[in-house]
Amino acid sequence: MANEFGQFSLDFFSLKGKVAIVTGANQGLGMAYAVAFAKAGADIFVPHFTEDTNEIRSAVEAEGRRIAFLQGDLTDKSYIERIVESCLEQFGRIDILVNNAGASAFASFDDYPDKYWDMCINLDLNAVYFLSHAVAKVMKEQGNGKIINIGSALSYTADKHCPPYTVAKHGIIGLTRVFANELGEYNIQTNAISPGFLATEVNAELRKDTTFYDKITNRIPTGRWGEMEDLMGTVVYLASKASDYVNGWSISIDGGFTTTL
Repeated sequence: MANEFGQFSLDFFSLKGKVAIVTGANQGLGMAYAVAFAKAGADIFVPHFTEDTNEIRSAVEAEGRRIAFLQGDLTDKSYIERIVESCLEQFGRIDILVNNAGASAFASFDDYPDKYWDMCINLDLNAVYFLSHAVAKVMKEQGNGKIINIGSALSYTADKHCPPYTVAKHGIIGLTRVFANELGEYNIQTNAISPGFLATEVNAELRKDTTFYDKITNRIPTGRWGEMEDLMGTVVYLASKASDYVNGWSISIDGGFTTTL
């Protein structure tokens, strides 16, 4: 029995020599995932839509890791093909994929615009499927890989005025299980992270609404909104050898928000 335990070490959490694609890592939560990977030893490839790349470049290079970028629209299938090709050209392999990029759009349910529905479903769900499907082919040839999808508290609940985002994030859980079933035999694990309410620059103004802020905070058993660093350990775990027998599951990083009524 002791010999079995002796194989384990903290090296199981290392990502040295690994290459991670993190979509939309030039901002927001995606940046936290990418920096966490760099700190654990991985090189980073960032498909991005907006122009700003200086901050994530500096953060990754400060860890002594390499980073490359490709700008485009994830709802364009030809761009998805270029992501895979470019990452292989730059780094020669793809070990980790984090499907982080996404968008939401709020409007009255009675006259919710069709264009909002199409935009959210295409980016938040369809693009995740197509990119994962393309990357999985590379991982199958390598004989290993980690796919990490990003869900939400709305993967398990619902909110008003954002129907496609809620549907897409529910779909992410189903998609995660589909890929886990299809790819598990190839030593590729697919899991999801479902962040809850995190204090970010994006929601800084919203948090100034004390009624809303208190309503959310009072429902979180830990009594606080999450910080970026609360995500980083979990994403490294799911990308590392330490999680090789975890497949098809979602970890909620929400302080217990979705456990309460």
